[in-house]
Amino acid sequence: MNGAGPDPATAPGSPDRLYILTGAQDHAEQRTELDLVTLIVSRTESEAGLQPEHAAIVRMCHYPLSVAEISAYLELPVSTLTQLLTDLLTGRQVEARPPVPAAALPDVRLLEAVMNGLQKL
Repeated sequence: MNGAGPDPATAPGSPDRLYILTGAQDHAEQRTELDLVTLIVSRTESEAGLQPEHAAIVRMCHYPLSVAEISAYLELPVSTLTQLLTDLLTGRQVEARPPVPAAALPDVRLLEAVMNGLQKL
């Protein structure tokens, strides 16, 4: 029995793994403005030749998912995921959409007027 266990460089959350996933590049010149609630949706099918993490993002985003949700599903830090998403956005494989705004609450005076009108019926 050898004492070798799993490779620590490929363990989830390992700095070595995260460095390898991002291609050891700093995308400062390409960085896009993505926040936790930005919605990501696939524009294409997963292509052969993509990194497994890129392919997983493309597959899971057939319906819009937020950056935070993708980060949780893939168990990746948001900073690493942002770099992966930047690669996919540059390659036009995914699209970033602003979050759906919360519905505006109806005017209280309008609701009171409707309620009064219904009571008079």
